[in-house]
Amino acid sequence: QVQLVESGGGLVQAGEPLTLSCEPSGSIFSINTWGWYRQAPGKQRELVATITVNGITNYADSFKGRFTISRDRAKNTIDLRMSKLQPEDTAVYICHARDTTWRLYWGQGTQVTVSS
Repeated sequence: QVQLVESGGGLVQAGEPLTLSCEPSGSIFSINTWGWYRQAPGKQRELVATITVNGITNYADSFKGRFTISRDRAKNTIDLRMSKLQPEDTAVYICHARDTTWRLYWGQGTQVTVSS
């Protein structure tokens, strides 16, 4: 059993940065991929970025260069650093994990609202 709890969301002005954190707990030793997704109102969930246990990152094209995913082993978090936020970035940001058997885990999400 793996639980994922996101934090760091809130209201931010356009152009400002924001960092989200995902804190996993439970049997996380089998997780091989961590990631962040987001879902805006009325839209489908979309991939933002992933990071493997070996530190390999990948990003959806629309986020590459502006968002950065990282794993902080000391704090046991998977962080998403977001820069130059725009109103279009308003969404629920969801932490994701996948283990070696392809079992998927999802957090409840944290709301990010970017004002004009």
